[in-house]
Amino acid sequence: MDRRTVLRATVAGGAAFAGSLWAGAALAAPAQPGPGPYGDLLAPDANGIQLPAGFTSRVIARSGQFVPGTAYLWHFAPDGGACFPAGDGWIYVSNSEIPLVGGASAVRFRADGSIAAAYRILGGTNVNCAGGATPWGTWLSCEEVPLGRVFETWPDGSRSAEERTRMGRFTHEAAACDPDRRVVYLTEDEGDGCFYRFVPDTWGDLRTGRLQVLCAPADQTAGPVTWRDIPDRDGFPIFTRWQVGAAKHFDGGEGCWYDRGTCWFTTKGDNRVWAYDAVNQRIDLAYDDSLVPAGAAPLTGVDNITGTPGGDLYVAEDGGNMEICVITPTGVVAPFLRILNQGGSEITGPAFAPDGTRLYFSSQRGTSGDRTGSGGVTYEVRGPFRH
Repeated sequence: MDRRTVLRATVAGGAAFAGSLWAGAALAAPAQPGPGPYGDLLAPDANGIQLPAGFTSRVIARSGQFVPGTAYLWHFAPDGGACFPAGDGWIYVSNSEIPLVGGASAVRFRADGSIAAAYRILGGTNVNCAGGATPWGTWLSCEEVPLGRVFETWPDGSRSAEERTRMGRFTHEAAACDPDRRVVYLTEDEGDGCFYRFVPDTWGDLRTGRLQVLCAPADQTAGPVTWRDIPDRDGFPIFTRWQVGAAKHFDGGEGCWYDRGTCWFTTKGDNRVWAYDAVNQRIDLAYDDSLVPAGAAPLTGVDNITGTPGGDLYVAEDGGNMEICVITPTGVVAPFLRILNQGGSEITGPAFAPDGTRLYFSSQRGTSGDRTGSGGVTYEVRGPFRH
């Protein structure tokens, strides 16, 4: 049997969301295509973005150009991002996925959405891909290189970034904080990467703690898991992903998002969205393009992920047809937006403003498709998002 047939049989055999996963929803299988909550996409707007009725877009910044109203040049290859409240406004932070100088930048917005300032919050690092926000208001910026590091940054620029190497040296992608269990989940962008959690000695202080890896049978897509300590978090001479024989390997870990007992994470090599039920310590598939009718998958090239208080997940595509898709708590997956004429790019850094009415994201290479990311564009979409 091919992979699609095997996976269908596995799901039919009883893989069902349990415990905290999409609480209250009658979802018993991975998400399937269906009508989105906002209706069909309309004709492209002036920015080349197709959106549902009632939504509008604007360009916030372009790589190598001054952020409007500031004297700050926006970085190349914008990648992972997050929003943070700041006074009566908010801040959007964005990584730069380029070698050697990488780092991260921030744009500060006033209460009316106008841009107040833009500035650097991290520099001199290497291929900063994704990361994650902490409950105490910092941004974890992660290096996507072998023996990569995690840096804790302050979005308002009030402190210099600090290295957090006790969180492990590996090909980092994203991070998601679980304040209930007081751990930080971490994805690894390798074809045989692992899913980790960092258990700090003191919650809110990431300088010391234990690094653990998720363990489960290699072919398991649903069922219980355990955690084991990584013997050498520095990953040298043996990479962290090879140190624990029982570790489960994932095909290219990407985005990571925690919400009310569930950590959602994506794997690009097999186009999956996973759900880790932290309450019951089990994994399930929330989406897999092999489990929808052939040729009908709306979501491919899964990458960064974010969510809303109402339980909707927004998953950005690396390639595909340049969409951000929504996965609803009732198990429907549908396009929310599509960027035209940028097939050589990828969508990165989706994040909602604190009030939930604005979504920020980037096209890493824009229309140029240049691998340096010199054509990157960062956007804002505003509209009646479900909360």
